[in-house]
Amino acid sequence: MARARELGLTVLGTTSPNPAVGAVVLDAAGQVVGEGATSPPGGPHAEVHALAQAGERARGGTAVVTLEPCAHTGRTGPCADALIAAGVARVVVAVPEPTRLAHGGAERLRAAGVDVELGEQQAEAADGALAAWLTGVREHRPQVVWKVATTLDGRVAAADGTSRWITGPEARAAVHQLRATCDAVLVGSGTALADDPQLTVRDAAGRPAGRQPLRVVLDRRGRVPATARVHDGAAPTLVSAADTPAALLAELYDRDVRRVLLEGGPTLAAAFLAVGLVDEAVVHVAPTLLGAGAHMVGDLGIPTIGAALHLVVTDVTRMGGDVQIRLRPTRHTGGPTTDDGGS
Repeated sequence: MARARELGLTVLGTTSPNPAVGAVVLDAAGQVVGEGATSPPGGPHAEVHALAQAGERARGGTAVVTLEPCAHTGRTGPCADALIAAGVARVVVAVPEPTRLAHGGAERLRAAGVDVELGEQQAEAADGALAAWLTGVREHRPQVVWKVATTLDGRVAAADGTSRWITGPEARAAVHQLRATCDAVLVGSGTALADDPQLTVRDAAGRPAGRQPLRVVLDRRGRVPATARVHDGAAPTLVSAADTPAALLAELYDRDVRRVLLEGGPTLAAAFLAVGLVDEAVVHVAPTLLGAGAHMVGDLGIPTIGAALHLVVTDVTRMGGDVQIRLRPTRHTGGPTTDDGGS
């Protein structure tokens, strides 16, 4: 299952509105004979890729999948039927199917005599490549990942407004890798005007990646000129005049965006944090002091320490001379709902 979860991560950002699923097929002797991950919409699902690689060796074997195989016909056929036709004897699943549209795979498999085990490493899978899709299912909005580069004293720009290259090349390369896992990259008009970012994904050699996320600029007053780099044609761009973070996320959800990278400045970050619409934070900290300049987040409307927004550290990684900290807010708004899933 750990390998299946890794496979799901390799396609994160390419499968929306469908989930980024990983699958591993073992033969009857327990040897790995097939691996797969979800294709972009319209292409084969993870199980189909893994079964194709396994061929006849799948018969009598085990399929390990991060999400319960679907039982419906969308742009592709039911994965449960593909597993039955391949003759697998056992299917191990991390996350049970939560949508009305696609549920029923486990029951269909069991009815065909296949042994099905649900819940293997469920929490790890749900927090991994499936997290963005599950957020969409439960809350009808994209998952929001807030990325910020800051000095040790929490500054994102110097007093004169200069802000480029707070962190080193390793951290900047990690940002491009992070962008590649997202469907959209979001900034506000202030950041677009001050920094004129291109917001594209580049590889280690500085070449544009083959797939580019949607560039989103929140520009309610139409301040960003047509000459800005976000309009250079290097990637698709959406300029939105949405009046709240929730309205913007609804607009993006309707465009099949399931994972958004929030790269805006302190004001935009505060707007999302204040209403509980940040699901994860990726903070790059440089061992540098400025003593003045813009703070990493604006006013959150928190009057006392007892009302502070708390975050849990999930990972700390050295990146050259900098440190990357991944965190998740512990205070969250929005309740679970149901959805019809992807296709």
